[in-house]
Amino acid sequence: MTSTGVDGGARRGENETPSPLHEVEEQMGILAAKIRTSIRDAAAAVDPALQPFGLKLLRIVERLGPIHAGAAAEMLAVDRTAISRQSRQLEDLGLVSTRSDPEDRRARFIELTDEGRARLGNIGPTGFSSLQRVLGEWDDADLHRFAGYLARWIHDWEALEVEDGRNTPV
Repeated sequence: MTSTGVDGGARRGENETPSPLHEVEEQMGILAAKIRTSIRDAAAAVDPALQPFGLKLLRIVERLGPIHAGAAAEMLAVDRTAISRQSRQLEDLGLVSTRSDPEDRRARFIELTDEGRARLGNIGPTGFSSLQRVLGEWDDADLHRFAGYLARWIHDWEALEVEDGRNTPV
């Protein structure tokens, strides 16, 4: 039996089973919270002053090598000023260095320092040690199925964004 909530929407009764879509939404919310916590903890493991956004920028520089600040801004879907502020903080922490682009003196390259590389190495390739420990217990078949569902979900989400004209870089 369904009752009506204060906002006029339906509420689940105590004995009702949630719809499969509701279950997925609920679990995705829990997963998102756990990922945010893991990213925050990984950033703090690199440096207590490092914010999660700084870790994202560090990972991009680690993966791609020296990168223009503008390209990093595009990849992270933020304004260049956000990258400029963040790269200054990362430079102050000794994790990156910046240098002018010899072809365009206004543009700056951001590159990982040896210290930045070493500190990122301390947290592993993803920084999600809990995630690795949990999924490390799963057998290969379950991991392949899970990866397949995630890939399908991401593909469908990106297709919807393109359809709606709001495709954002990942």
